[in-house]
Amino acid sequence: MSKLGALLKDESLTLLTRGYGFGAHLWRRRPDGARAVPLRLLGDEALLVRGEDAVSLFYDEERIARHGAMPAIVQETLFGHGSVHSLDGDEHRHRKATFVDVAYEDRQVERLRPYLEEEWGRELDAWIAGGDRSAYDAAVGALGRAVMGWAGLPGTAAAKTRWASRLAQIVDGFGAPYSPAYLLAVGNRVWSDRHAQRLISAVRDGSLRPAAGTALHEWAWHRDPAGRLLEPRLAGVELQNVLRPMIAVARFVAFAAKALHEHPDSRERIAAETADRGALVGGLFATAFAQEIRRTSPFVPMLPGWARTDIEFDGERVRAGGRVLLDILGTDTDTRSWGPGADVFAPGRFVGVEDYEAVTTFIPHGGAQVATGHRCPGEKLAIAGLSAAIAVLSDPRVTILGEGLEVNRRRLPTMPSSGGRVRKTGGASRCPFH
Repeated sequence: MSKLGALLKDESLTLLTRGYGFGAHLWRRRPDGARAVPLRLLGDEALLVRGEDAVSLFYDEERIARHGAMPAIVQETLFGHGSVHSLDGDEHRHRKATFVDVAYEDRQVERLRPYLEEEWGRELDAWIAGGDRSAYDAAVGALGRAVMGWAGLPGTAAAKTRWASRLAQIVDGFGAPYSPAYLLAVGNRVWSDRHAQRLISAVRDGSLRPAAGTALHEWAWHRDPAGRLLEPRLAGVELQNVLRPMIAVARFVAFAAKALHEHPDSRERIAAETADRGALVGGLFATAFAQEIRRTSPFVPMLPGWARTDIEFDGERVRAGGRVLLDILGTDTDTRSWGPGADVFAPGRFVGVEDYEAVTTFIPHGGAQVATGHRCPGEKLAIAGLSAAIAVLSDPRVTILGEGLEVNRRRLPTMPSSGGRVRKTGGASRCPFH
């Protein structure tokens, strides 16, 4: 193929203009039930894949590499230079082990619960008192303060909220390199890296003494396979990779506000469950609702990798060095895996599902094994934070307004435009122009 022909067939612009609809646009070219579609992306030949076998392919390290697959403008801004997301093999598994110890173990999830109860209780009280923060803004504050306290970070609630807002803006801006939001994200990345590096250095020189087992302590003293401490900047990057994903859950909270508004029966059921339990975190139906939010509104529509060898999948081929894209949204809503109602919001499908990691086509935070693969070790924390938010938003003393719940599916990442406006039930409506 000539260079001009390859350029004309490249789908990079289509990805920018279609966003979360990109995968569906490509699948329309293939027969129903197809598992692979060939394309060109960023000048390379590529293969978009979906379904259970696609997950197995994508996380097979002998066939797929992750290092260098994420565009640099995303990697450097969202995850940070040199982070675990860019590693493969033994180096990846060694550093991933600290993430597992810090964020995945059940004792760490239990340790987060009181922080979530306190901070979400604070946001509920503020709404009942007449506050007008959106569900998204409230979540940035509540989840940020909770995860920073849990991680052993010092500082006032106001200072933690301000840093959480910076980290949330990095998440908001990383996927729009053509916009001012991206430039702001770059600036917030620089500030956050310096701040996190100072925290790491303060632990090492004895100025800060976080408890053993907290994220701040463990990353300050993490050693590479050769026994060397990570340089402070990189240790700070990985500390942020514990904090920021929890704050990014605020986008799921905005989607939860939309879904609760659209499903009042579920909202009433969650309110009754929360009242019976006397706790915000971990209600069974609230958790099932959280899982359905994650399934239908994943953070990104797809993930990239490199083919280490020539790959044939579902009758299509990509040569070594080409891109393999795992369709996250297409797999999470695949009718072959989820049945004919795969595109229907139905939280009941997760009731009674205790081991969600065993559902191989449920990959909103990546797939495969947490300890050995690239699956996010912070999923349990995210589910706890999101279920608490859903419990609060279901409280009958607050109302979710219907305005501003439309979603721009072309923007990456996306959420309802208003963030989900929440008001005290029975309170006077405010003029939309003020």
